[in-house]
Formats: sequence, C-alpha cells, structure tokens
Amino acid sequence: MINLDSLDNLAHKLSQALPPSLKETKKDIEENFKVILQATFAKMNLVTREEFDRQTALLEKAREKLAALEKKLDELP
Repeated sequence: MINLDSLDNLAHKLSQALPPSLKETKKDIEENFKVILQATFAKMNLVTREEFDRQTALLEKAREKLAALEKKLDELP
C-alpha cells in the first residue's frame, strides 16, 4: 500500500491549492482529500516499490531456472 506520509503530503498540497475563501475549512478539506485518496489508491490495487522489486527478483530467478532447465533438455540425447 502507499505510504501514509505521502498521502498526507499530497492532501496538504491539494488543500494549499484551494482558494483563500476555503482556507477556513482547510483541515476538514485536507482530511477529506486524504480519505478520498486512500480509497482511490485502494481501488487501484497498487503495490509498494519494495513488493514490486521483490516480485521482479523472483521472476528473474524463475527465468534463470527455466533457461537452465531448457539447456539441460537440449543436451539430452
């Protein structure tokens, strides 16, 4: 899942972009932005960079093993 600090930062930046007339309710709007962003990212089924890198490494190992097995098969009489 996405880093909550990143969500806080993004929600804060969005609230800073609001017109001055809405600054009075800034904290409420910022919290609403955070909730909306969390829900949206959850629906997107995102993974963290660490999980992506871990899966990439596993895939690379599987490819190497497959290549080794294919080579062994080719060497069989």
